[in-house]
Amino acid sequence: MVDRLNLRMKRCLYGHWDFVLFLRNMFKGGFIDQADISHEDHLEFMIENANRYMICTHEDIPVGFVGQVDGDIRVATHPEYQGMGVGKFMINEFMEKNPKCSATVKVENEASLALFESCGFKRKYIVLEK
Repeated sequence: MVDRLNLRMKRCLYGHWDFVLFLRNMFKGGFIDQADISHEDHLEFMIENANRYMICTHEDIPVGFVGQVDGDIRVATHPEYQGMGVGKFMINEFMEKNPKCSATVKVENEASLALFESCGFKRKYIVLEK
């Protein structure tokens, strides 16, 4: 576990955008849209949405991000900090200010399902695809 006293949530500023892109592309399999995001597309997206994202730091080192798009939570933790409570910290902190957000999680993403359920989320819908 990381020392939660040293975890801080900060606004997602321009200097954090490459970190968000790095994590997003690293974990693309866990998101609904699994395509790599180009740097140009990411810049365009962040110009419009950075105010909906937060960066989590541990001793001033970025360790994850959390945000929302159309009320759907997006969260990712750097691999070196996974399993240490960072994701749960970020979601709980984010939900205090964004209580109406929900999470769309791929059914095979058991780690994300467990994370959101540990934060009090309940399974509500199952989407079937062919």
